[in-house]
Amino acid sequence: MARASLLLLAAIIGAVYSNPITAPYYKALTQEQASRLASWDNSNKQNIWQLSGQTQGDMILTPDQRNGLVNTWYRWGNREVPYELDPIFDEAQANQIHAALRTFAAVSCVNVRPRTPADADYVYVTGDDSGCWSYVGRLGGGQLLNLQRNGCVWDHIIIHEFLHAIGFYHQQSSTERDDYVQIMWDNITPGMAYNFDKFGPDVITNFGQPYDYYSVMHYDAWAFTYNGEPTIIPHDQSFLNVIGRTYQISQIDINKLNLMYC
Repeated sequence: MARASLLLLAAIIGAVYSNPITAPYYKALTQEQASRLASWDNSNKQNIWQLSGQTQGDMILTPDQRNGLVNTWYRWGNREVPYELDPIFDEAQANQIHAALRTFAAVSCVNVRPRTPADADYVYVTGDDSGCWSYVGRLGGGQLLNLQRNGCVWDHIIIHEFLHAIGFYHQQSSTERDDYVQIMWDNITPGMAYNFDKFGPDVITNFGQPYDYYSVMHYDAWAFTYNGEPTIIPHDQSFLNVIGRTYQISQIDINKLNLMYC
C-alpha cells in the first residue's frame, strides 16, 4: 500500500474512531517488491512476511524504538491486546484470525481479544496487498497490522505478526545469535544486509531462555537470498530446514511471552 493510501485509510478510520489510526514510518513498496508479493505462493522458499518491505521484512520501528523488549513503555496494559478487523476480510478469514489469536490466552496470561468501545489502545488489522507487517509493541491509540489476504492469513503468520505487536523482535536478531547460526553475507541480496542486524542486551532480552531454532519468529534459511543459496546456516545443520519452517508458536516463544508479561 502506498503511503498516500495508508494516510487515506487513517483519515477514514479516524473519522469513525476517537483515536485515529496512523501508519507513520511505513516504507512504501517498490514496484519490484509489490510484484514479488503478488507472485508469491507456497512454493517460495522465503516466508512471505520476509518480503513485505519493512525493517527485517515485516517490522515497522519508530526512530526511538531501539529499546524494544527491555523498554516496558511498549507493553500492553492489563495483559490485554485489543484488536479490530477491517471488514475487507471475508467470514472464513475473519474466523481464522479470531481462532489463531485465541492461542495467546490458551498458552499465556496475555489475552488478545476483540476491541470494545472502552479500549483506547488497540490493533487495527488490515488486509491490504502489501504483505504481512506490524509495529513492535504498543504505540498508544490505534495502530495498524497488515495481513495480506492472499498469503498472510495463516495461523503461524497471524501469531508471528501479533508477537511483534506484543513486543517481540525476530529470533535471529538476538544478541547471542552468532553462537547458533552463521550469516552467509555473500548470499544476501545487495542492499539487504541490514535485515540481518543483531541487537545488544540494551535493546532486547531473551528472558534467560535459550536460542530457539523452532521459534515462530525465526527467519528461514533462505531469507533475502539473491542466488538461491542459504543466508542463514545453523551450526547444527540438521536445523537448516527447521528454522522459519515451524507453523506454530514454540514452547520457548511461550516461555518468553509469559516472562515478559506474567
